[in-house]
Amino acid sequence: MKRIVLAYSGGLDTSLAIPWLAEKYGAEIICVTMDLGQGKELDDARERALSLGAVRAHVLDLRNEFARDFVLPALQAGAVYEDRYPLATALGRPLIAKHLVEIARLEGATAVAHGCGTEKGNDAIRIDLAVRALDPSLEVLAPLALWEVTKQEKVAFARTRGIPVPATADSPYTTDVNLWGRSIEYGGLDDPWLEPPDDVYLLTRSPADAPDIPAYVEIEFERGVPVAINGVTMSLVELIGCLETIGGAHGVGRIDLLENRLGGEKSREIYEAPAGVLLHTAHRELQKYVTPRDLARLAADLGVRYADLVYNGEWFSPTRDAIDALVGKIQERVTGAIRLKLFKGDHHVVGRRSPNALYDLPAAAPAETRGAGLEVKR
Repeated sequence: MKRIVLAYSGGLDTSLAIPWLAEKYGAEIICVTMDLGQGKELDDARERALSLGAVRAHVLDLRNEFARDFVLPALQAGAVYEDRYPLATALGRPLIAKHLVEIARLEGATAVAHGCGTEKGNDAIRIDLAVRALDPSLEVLAPLALWEVTKQEKVAFARTRGIPVPATADSPYTTDVNLWGRSIEYGGLDDPWLEPPDDVYLLTRSPADAPDIPAYVEIEFERGVPVAINGVTMSLVELIGCLETIGGAHGVGRIDLLENRLGGEKSREIYEAPAGVLLHTAHRELQKYVTPRDLARLAADLGVRYADLVYNGEWFSPTRDAIDALVGKIQERVTGAIRLKLFKGDHHVVGRRSPNALYDLPAAAPAETRGAGLEVKR
């Protein structure tokens, strides 16, 4: 019997995909639920999948792998799509594809499936390209694209099968979230003239309601890796979560972007990425502080290319490998700290410190500042 490995989120669409795929293809369905930092409880995902007809269900905690092997290289490369978007959703897709392929090999499956809504949408293309790069023999299925029904018909199908319909099924928006940020699209957001209503935001407070006293955040890096906030050392996952909380409380990280999609059309996207915005600002400033001009400019140019290839689904490519090699060399000097000031939705660099700084302190600088580990390296 044919086996299909399904990326199972636990939501309505992928829950419906289990019986639909089993019936259409006469296949055994193996589910894989992956925690990339969605912030919701996934412990009962295995039981839900099995109750809907899956023959096996795997639940994987991928937060550390996502932060270390996907978010960090993109951060060090300065990958921000169209100068605004830190690529939270786009970075998650190659990781999902990687583990779909691994489980498919483990289970002897001939196909993998995902819950992306359109066969030619950004996320569907990203997963398809990643799977084909890793294992061209696997068939990639997009049940929601193949099964042409309205949202109301899906809800009716679920109720006839006894599948719980979450309250979010009535939401006009489509959302995706992981530890690096959150994306919101469709609904009333399709009109680029309309201001997004405040209820679309979950990670960030409205700047008008943010504290009236600014917050100062000092981010420390060692060889390009963020390691501490305000003197407290923590893991990368913890550090991202901490910055999300601090930045979100001060209204930092809201992005309203009319972006160029893979098909060439433009799309209005709303993002929340407090940690991504703050870390990119800090890393970019520190890297410029310790890197010669021409190399810094080359790195900035490569950051644009890196963001494009992530957005375009080309994570598993020799181009990214080559850029990573150069970026890794640059990171050898990126050690030090950046101090940021957060206030009412805005953030600014207000302090820099590095033992590798390419900067001569003025002779008139206070004696206690001169010689404080800021010697010039030539």
